[in-house]
Amino acid sequence: MGCRLYLKVGDRVSHKRYWIWGTGEVVEERHSDLPGGFCLVRILFQDGRERSFINDLNSELCCYFAGIRLLDNFSPWET
Repeated sequence: MGCRLYLKVGDRVSHKRYWIWGTGEVVEERHSDLPGGFCLVRILFQDGRERSFINDLNSELCCYFAGIRLLDNFSPWET
């Protein structure tokens, strides 16, 4: 079974427990070429640190289950 990806480059996120990190943006996505390998994302947070998370919703270690949440970037006034 393939990966079900949660985040992509450019997504803006926050962490529900570590609000002190501020908002973050996904700056890199890496996929393993090996079957069963990880898909990782690097997120740059407002505190200036980059943090890496697993990006596979099929994994119980996925960044979603670790507390990373997408921020709603939709605005009807932007084109």
